[in-house]
Amino acid sequence: MSHRVRLGVNIDHVATIRNARGGACPDPVRAAMLALDAGADGITAHLREDRRHIGDQDIRALTEMLKQRDRPLNLEMAVTSEMLSIALAHRPHAVCLVPERREERTTEGGLDVAGGHNWIAPFVAKLREAGSRVSLFIAADPLQIEAASRTGAHVVELHTGAYCDAARAGENDAAAVVLQQLRAGATQAAALGLEVHAGHGIDYETVAPIAALPEVVELNIGHFLIGEAIFAGLAASIQEMRRRIDAARAPA
Repeated sequence: MSHRVRLGVNIDHVATIRNARGGACPDPVRAAMLALDAGADGITAHLREDRRHIGDQDIRALTEMLKQRDRPLNLEMAVTSEMLSIALAHRPHAVCLVPERREERTTEGGLDVAGGHNWIAPFVAKLREAGSRVSLFIAADPLQIEAASRTGAHVVELHTGAYCDAARAGENDAAAVVLQQLRAGATQAAALGLEVHAGHGIDYETVAPIAALPEVVELNIGHFLIGEAIFAGLAASIQEMRRRIDAARAPA
């Protein structure tokens, strides 16, 4: 477990706070710059169909800033024609295709790649042709991982929410079961030639077992870091998360 795990910081909820009152503050682009200075390897942003947090203007501004800094933008988006057009216009470094329902508070599950292969695979092809690395946000389910490998995607991002929820609730047996599913899924995905990322619901208490999975090369973390920033500051929150990730991968 020698390679360093990349940390992508999701700045969606900086925009949530801004949009609660309107105006320009707090600025997600400023948050992204602070995150990079604090040790983030890249920035993640989810442009939802209802624009509940990140807006089109944020994607334009983030794209410009990150190109100037030569750092990657990971654009999360639903598998829709509108979002495809936006991604093709901006050509971000990475695009992560996620499921999306308007009534959900946050992304509640993984993309059904097996059921939607004929719809998803052409999106992957068009994004690849535009030069973006394509990731599919999926559950650590053998059927979904195998289906993901057939779409031509470069990456799978494994949904860690069920593990984090069980671990925080003290449901140790349930957490152990889900962690084993994540471990097996990461092994399967890597064997199929997919790069393995992980994310959703990760905090200080749950990051180490996920970061310790040897196939995982990137974690995407957002809501917790933005919340913790209220108390400790954004830079300090990211630095502490970076420290815990590195400790999890340190040689025994």
